[in-house]
Amino acid sequence: MLIYILRRLGFAFITCIFISVLTFAIIRLPPGDFVDAYIANLAASGSSISIDQAEAMRRAYGLDQSIFVQYWSWMVRVLQGDFGVSMMWRRPVTEVIGDRLWLTMVVSLAALFLTWIIALPIGIYSAVRQYSIGDYIFTMLGFIGLAIPNFLLALILMYFGFRYLGLNVGGLFSAEYVQAPWSLGRAWDLAKHLPLPAAVLAIAGTAQLIRIMRANLLDELRKPYVVTARAKGLTERRAILKYPVRAALNPFASSVAYLFPYLVSGSIIVSLVLGLPTVGPLLLQALVAQDMFLAGAIVMMLGVMTVVGTLISDLLLMWIDPRIRLEGR
Repeated sequence: MLIYILRRLGFAFITCIFISVLTFAIIRLPPGDFVDAYIANLAASGSSISIDQAEAMRRAYGLDQSIFVQYWSWMVRVLQGDFGVSMMWRRPVTEVIGDRLWLTMVVSLAALFLTWIIALPIGIYSAVRQYSIGDYIFTMLGFIGLAIPNFLLALILMYFGFRYLGLNVGGLFSAEYVQAPWSLGRAWDLAKHLPLPAAVLAIAGTAQLIRIMRANLLDELRKPYVVTARAKGLTERRAILKYPVRAALNPFASSVAYLFPYLVSGSIIVSLVLGLPTVGPLLLQALVAQDMFLAGAIVMMLGVMTVVGTLISDLLLMWIDPRIRLEGR
């Protein structure tokens, strides 16, 4: 097992190097650079800058150097914990991301927790009570959850909350707490605003995991070892929960691989609709403005989190499923 873990760590390190190269290449792929986008925005507003000023900006941000020199300089700073200065915000990238990263993680973790506590028991019930009225109801609700886009659901909930309940359902804070320092009052205000975005983000994932859990558990319940366990006198609850449910939990462990980057980015469209101060809309603004340092830092974090999530997912699968440990040997 130790050799397997070391091998996975080696592959993860190599993958992160390739991610850094691809991230930098993708950010620099569109024609022009931040200065060109800045000049275009000024022209749209009726302003302009001189050629000398534009060249001075390129020198200040290192855009006049070759792409290889720019990549090397960027990676050296990243390894030192310095992601550079955001061209759009004129502030260090770590300050720009700041609270947005933590708020994104809070919203995403709440959505993840809600997804698991709903999907797991419903998936088990639908498999054990196959073709019952409850199974049909949950199946119908699951299909509805998969069919309705998250941003449309967000708009519907915002309308009903504002029209009939008189709630301020946009954002994560009330107006008096948006710029306020952290305190118990601000934390409580966040807790009051958190259920709506968490529910919106969780619905589609919940419906998907219910279907996966149901299908996997149905497959396990038909295997001979379950029949043997029942024949030996194990209670129905123990015969189902001890081994079949544990084997059917593989999709939950596998979902960690894509849930980790989701904790950083969140849902961009839902965040825009609900006005959430998360990382997703910030990434969209950085890509539009070609802010290579800000966009590169966020995309790099997403890639690294995917690698870390995949590694943790593999380790969880080894712990949950003994067959994977035996196959590794």
